[in-house]
Amino acid sequence: MSRPADKQPGAYCKEALKRYPPDDPREWLNRARSNLLRARARMPDVYLEDLCYDAQQAAVKAIKAVSTQRTIDFHSVHDLAELTARLQADGLEIPQAVRRAAGLTRYGTSIRYPGLDEPVTDSEYQEAVELAEAVVQWAEASL
Repeated sequence: MSRPADKQPGAYCKEALKRYPPDDPREWLNRARSNLLRARARMPDVYLEDLCYDAQQAAVKAIKAVSTQRTIDFHSVHDLAELTARLQADGLEIPQAVRRAAGLTRYGTSIRYPGLDEPVTDSEYQEAVELAEAVVQWAEASL
């Protein structure tokens, strides 16, 4: 699925410069896009775990953008399965690609700290970014 030219990676930066109040779903989506750009920014000497954390944050913030629009409380919730369950309970159909992103939750917890989990592999990193991209695209289409 291709994106319009104004929604290509890199186009996000221009839009993200405009700030909105924290109760505006666009601000949550801007933050999600920012995290997604960082997750894609693979560089030497950057741990894949850290990039996967940004992928997880992109997915969380994208889901919180949709939750904000629907006035669903999400404060202190970082578990993607819980966040999507709250949206589903509110009557929103959650696509399989978005539900699969629940696996990203592990990147927001123990994987961020040395020695608590195995290092992330290249294929795990690629999957994390793909899952986060799917969630962000879904949120964009939902708003």
